[in-house]
Amino acid sequence: MYPTLYHAFLDLFGLDWPWMKLLNSFGFFVAIAFIIASMTISIELKRKEKLGLLHPEKRKHIEGKPVQWSDVLTNALIGFLLGWKFIWLMMNADELFKPGSLPQQHIFSGQGNWLLGIVLALALGGWRWYDYYRKQLPKPVERIVDFHPYEYTGSITFVAAIGGILGAKIFAWLEDPKGIIDSFTNFTIEDFLSGLTVYGGLIIGGALVLLYAKKIKMPLLHLMDSCAPGMMLGYGIGRMGCQVSGDGDWGIDNTSPKPDWLSWLPDSWWAYDYPNNVNGVGEKMIEGGWEGYGTHLVPPVFPTPVYEIIMAFIIFGVLWYLRKRISTPGVIFGIYMILCGTERFFIEKIRVNTEMIFLGMKYTQAELISVLFVITGLIMIWWVRRRAAVGSRH
Repeated sequence: MYPTLYHAFLDLFGLDWPWMKLLNSFGFFVAIAFIIASMTISIELKRKEKLGLLHPEKRKHIEGKPVQWSDVLTNALIGFLLGWKFIWLMMNADELFKPGSLPQQHIFSGQGNWLLGIVLALALGGWRWYDYYRKQLPKPVERIVDFHPYEYTGSITFVAAIGGILGAKIFAWLEDPKGIIDSFTNFTIEDFLSGLTVYGGLIIGGALVLLYAKKIKMPLLHLMDSCAPGMMLGYGIGRMGCQVSGDGDWGIDNTSPKPDWLSWLPDSWWAYDYPNNVNGVGEKMIEGGWEGYGTHLVPPVFPTPVYEIIMAFIIFGVLWYLRKRISTPGVIFGIYMILCGTERFFIEKIRVNTEMIFLGMKYTQAELISVLFVITGLIMIWWVRRRAAVGSRH
């Protein structure tokens, strides 16, 4: 396992770059997931606009405006933070991030390089000022321009990211209430970003995106269909982060011998001990352990992130294939909910999770939400198809 990108680059390429200890492996894959999902959303919004299903809006744009000092100061502040803190951390990573040290002690301290911060503040602020200065006209000109639906992709992704992280943490706290106390009494960024519940992120992040879509007056069903394939692809990439870092999203103990009919399957895909997992869970490794980590699971477990990666990519492929073959808006998203819920329901049977009991039935939070996802998906498909049929008769 590679808790940070530092460990990955050191092991795979022999590159000893201490500053990469700042980059958590799981967080890196989550960032990639949002970028890739954003790209697929943009592609779909462009396609739907070409088909005439979405339309650009007219906006006023003023060319040749005088210098906007708020933008200049914002750029200067970003430059200062880059120089004062982040570049300083990279330059001194070898000393600051020794084995056993806590990166957040330096990240959230008053330490930094003030001179470098001031230099970059002047550089970025000055560049922004010059950009305004060279484009300034004696008299600003107001033009009407088209603003296309795909140009909202960045804002949609940002809203989804913020809502997703908050929702994932809230649902994790609902599953383990004592985690709320731990988070506020012994707060660290790593702890806050660990133990996230995927469905919480989907529900809260999705709700905020729908509210944002309503605000910008974008057709909800078309937006939902556009997001569905990317959400599934992003889920698979996020699970890659779980597997690479060993963040605890693994399965139950698996001491059974691999069946003959699965002889083609790599042994690590049947049972895995997650050496050097980022949570430091398990027994101490005899050899091959990273300093500050160095544990592995005994006995080994089902590597459920691997199974979910495969299923997520397959479901993405199905949705990507169907998106041009199903014209009724909302159906693609309904199919996404059914497939996503079904996949997660069955994987829960071999995952480590907190069980709940209601009316004598045992279930996990994810199993309950999975069932609701499937039911909601079925209802949604029925509703949008019925709505389309009624509309075609009038």
